[in-house]
Amino acid sequence: MRRLSRVILISTLAVGLALSAAAQAAASPRGYSTSPMVPTLKWAPCGDQFPSTECATAMVPLDYDKPTGATTQIALARIPAANQANRIGSVFVNPGGPGGSGVDSVLGGFGQALGQQLEGRFDVVGFDPRGVARSEPLRCFTSQEESAKSLAGLPSFPYQKERYRPYFETARAYAALCSDGRHRISQHMSTADVARDLDLLRQAVDDAKLNYLGFSYGSYIGNTYANLFPRNVRALVIDAVFDPRLWSSGRQIESARVATQQEFNEFLRLCDEAGHACAFSGPEGSATRWEALATAIHRHPLALPNGTFFTYDRLIDAGLGAMHTPEFWGGPSGAAALFDAVADAVAGEPAGTAVVADARRSMAQQVAAAPAADDHDNSFDAHFGNHCADAQYPRTFAQYLTTDRSAAAGSRFGPLWWWQLGAACAGWPVNDDRYTGPWTARTANPVLVVGNYFDGITDYAGAQASAQLLKNSRLLSYAGWGHGAYGRSACVTGHVNRYLIDGALPDAGTVCPANPNPFLPVSARTAAGATALTPPPPDFIGRPLQ
Repeated sequence: MRRLSRVILISTLAVGLALSAAAQAAASPRGYSTSPMVPTLKWAPCGDQFPSTECATAMVPLDYDKPTGATTQIALARIPAANQANRIGSVFVNPGGPGGSGVDSVLGGFGQALGQQLEGRFDVVGFDPRGVARSEPLRCFTSQEESAKSLAGLPSFPYQKERYRPYFETARAYAALCSDGRHRISQHMSTADVARDLDLLRQAVDDAKLNYLGFSYGSYIGNTYANLFPRNVRALVIDAVFDPRLWSSGRQIESARVATQQEFNEFLRLCDEAGHACAFSGPEGSATRWEALATAIHRHPLALPNGTFFTYDRLIDAGLGAMHTPEFWGGPSGAAALFDAVADAVAGEPAGTAVVADARRSMAQQVAAAPAADDHDNSFDAHFGNHCADAQYPRTFAQYLTTDRSAAAGSRFGPLWWWQLGAACAGWPVNDDRYTGPWTARTANPVLVVGNYFDGITDYAGAQASAQLLKNSRLLSYAGWGHGAYGRSACVTGHVNRYLIDGALPDAGTVCPANPNPFLPVSARTAAGATALTPPPPDFIGRPLQ
């Protein structure tokens, strides 16, 4: 290192301090009060099972109110840019949740596919948000077996009078095990802290501004980042979008009580349109058949050969889970085949119950998420650790019953959403560091908001609301079905790719056409324009809890 004169040294220090102060101010006054140290990443091969993939761990402040105090680890995986000569930077991805693993998403093939879509010009980086998977995971139980035992016999949601109170008390007790002070990370799992981590990760990979692609809950991370660090946005895509005002206030049920039914109505309409190509179609119409089936199962569960029962809550669970992926609606092991088998079994067909068991097992395998980081999957614990830290829910049983009635008035799916989203949060304290708005920041560069007309998990209204709130954003719409549009619609995928690469926005009001009827054979749908890129696996929201 060259020796510097005292005058030059003092001048250099002064300029450095000024630049440091300017950089801190540019981050956003709401991001963090004192800039913490940027972590150093030591990338190394992820293992023989994942060629051309690198992993690293970042150490970030556990508590951003004490930026030089205790730290927590954030796990990362990346696919390095194949086109290094024209490399733009890193693009961070999150598949959703809360509780979803960005590392698993990248390792599971999405990282490689996305890198190719983006012409090899980005390092594709997945990260596990704090408390999730490999990032100091929140684990409320010592094993998966212990966790399963605590929920044994619990329905997906209560629908019989005698089950409401036990469900509420079990969920509240579960929360107490996670937030009783034994798990330090449970006190620091708000999405605001995830966004602060993300800004440090951006700096750690030496990007001046953030490139980001987030799905479902990942959209909430992106929305929070855009409002905490508006000057640090280069290209930020949020797909399958929550209205952040509803999510942060514990009022997501206002959307969910009707959103799933809106897409499910399309499932039934398209089934009738497809005729014999849809297993659940019938002379009376699929909507009539569905209502008859749901009413019958509500009254009398279906006994299966293995001694278990196919109950009403499992039927509604299956309907909600299917709304993630219209690609799995048809075919011999799709959702329509499952409902057809249940309806036949209820009608007394002798072989019906065995078909139900097989169809349900096949459907569960199709929509299963990526493999967990280890044998003790903590996505359930992490989901509540994050969501309950962010959202203010009621505390009393009476309040939950009142909202249950409103949820049920919205649709058959409403109560499932209400009890699964909020019951555990009745006993979980919100985090003092959570961010609740305003959601109206003007970002340095435009945010691209993507919404499906029929997304039964995060409805189109959430995308519309976010696009209206963010002062410098553009809404890209997909006129089709399913949870998220990138990788599902070739039109949407192309627009998102161009935006991430060169910042080009689709024209205002752009609506990408729906893919062909999901009940058509795969070859017909592919020929008609469905993209070959596989979307990230379904996130925690809307997946069966057991």
